[in-house]
Amino acid sequence: QVQLVESGGGLVQAGGSLRLSCAASGRTFGGNVMGWFRQAPGKEREFVAAISWSGGSAMYADSVKGRFTISRDNAKNTVALQMNSLKPEDTAVYYCAANPNIATLRSDYWGQGTQVTVSS
Repeated sequence: QVQLVESGGGLVQAGGSLRLSCAASGRTFGGNVMGWFRQAPGKEREFVAAISWSGGSAMYADSVKGRFTISRDNAKNTVALQMNSLKPEDTAVYYCAANPNIATLRSDYWGQGTQVTVSS
């Protein structure tokens, strides 16, 4: 079992920044690919970013590329999502996932989600 707890969401104006954090506990964290997903009201969940177990490789959705940065600290069992130049369309509940399948948007482990609201 892996338990994931997100934090750092909130309300920010367009153009601002937020940093989300996900704390993991349970099974060994270092061996897992970690990912961030989001779901806006009335929309399906979508992939945002993922990072390899070593932190040496990351991938991003086209909609956030160049604005968001995913990172991890295996010593602290945390993964972060730095979000800059936020847009109103980034408004969503953001979820942390362990070992996600990016193609199917499925994962065995999800956090409870943290709300991000970007005002125009």
